[in-house]
Amino acid sequence: VFACFLYCNGLMDHIYVCRNGSSCTSLYRTQTHFNGTLDAFVKITRREGARALWSGLPPTLVMAVPATVIYFTCYDQLRDGLRYSLGLHGSHIPLIAGGLARLGAVTVISPLELVRTKMQSRKLTYRELNVCIRSAVAQSGWLSLWKGWGPTVLRDVPFSALYWFNYELVKEWLHEQHFISQTDFSISFTAGAISGAVAAVLTLPFDVVKTRRQIQLGEMETLGVPLKRSSATWHILKDIWAESGHRGLFAGFLPRVIKVAPACAIMISSYEFGKAFFQEMNLREKRRP
Repeated sequence: VFACFLYCNGLMDHIYVCRNGSSCTSLYRTQTHFNGTLDAFVKITRREGARALWSGLPPTLVMAVPATVIYFTCYDQLRDGLRYSLGLHGSHIPLIAGGLARLGAVTVISPLELVRTKMQSRKLTYRELNVCIRSAVAQSGWLSLWKGWGPTVLRDVPFSALYWFNYELVKEWLHEQHFISQTDFSISFTAGAISGAVAAVLTLPFDVVKTRRQIQLGEMETLGVPLKRSSATWHILKDIWAESGHRGLFAGFLPRVIKVAPACAIMISSYEFGKAFFQEMNLREKRRP
């Protein structure tokens, strides 16, 4: 029996494909029916233990650390460059800087994302993976390493642009409400959660498209047959609309918000706290005689 699973952990997507005739018990032990997010937490913990809730953490860290470093650094540099070097002002600056920063991060990380997906979907060793990548480059050129770049950009760039636009607005509003000028942990956490939730809802259709496309590619690679339907973003959108209407485009609304909002809040508040800490430490070093 062929089965394919795609699951997320707050930062990245993970794909698991069972080959024809193989068992999926290593990841998906029983076909348990979940009645909601909380019910899923309880049943997974009971059946597989609390450690199962952190499954897929090592490959996520390998990808998330360089991606996050590039992303946040690029955003800060682009935002400050647009404001101070070019003299541009307005609420659209975070929108532009956020979109460009994510575009750069996705472009740099995309080959690593492809490698990670291949390793997860086919359980390749590093030697087999090297042969697989060399074969793909020989057949389709170096651009084949950026396969899936388009749908990822369509989802992540609008999300990033909306996220930073809303984050800066909410943060400024919270400053005015509390009559403070410095951003503390609570303000960055609240602003990150709100802006992450809004961006997650508005870009959900692109997330649905990317998920379906990843599953289709997993099926194609596992079965070794060409994909019958077009995997273009526009065609997938039309297929989903024809099958389920607008509800299909916003499938998984609540789990995505529950996943993305705290992830964004934790990431941005940790980043802001770390940045403030090291800035203060640098100032102390400069003041020393």
